[in-house]
Amino acid sequence: MAQLRREYDKFVAEDTQILVLGPEDAKAFSNYWTKHHLPFTGLPDPTHSVLKLYGQEVKIFKFGRMPAQITIDKTRTVRFVHYGHDATDIPSNAELLNVLHNLNQET
Repeated sequence: MAQLRREYDKFVAEDTQILVLGPEDAKAFSNYWTKHHLPFTGLPDPTHSVLKLYGQEVKIFKFGRMPAQITIDKTRTVRFVHYGHDATDIPSNAELLNVLHNLNQET
């Protein structure tokens, strides 16, 4: 999430809302958001109901939920999906911003 915070203004410039879902409860999410001053929205999903809908994987031998980045356009259509193979497998901001820029050029 730190990488998203560092270049948050670039995501805003691409007319993007960032929503981070995680398996923690509401109190843990609130504490984390307050401590790290995150400018985007966090959604606790302790029952994994939303995360399961989007196919986020759990790999017990890799310590839990794998990262997943999903871009949904304004018509609520999934336009980009990246499922990480391990905890460090996260697209760079440059890659995500390129996807967003290309989507904005289409409309």
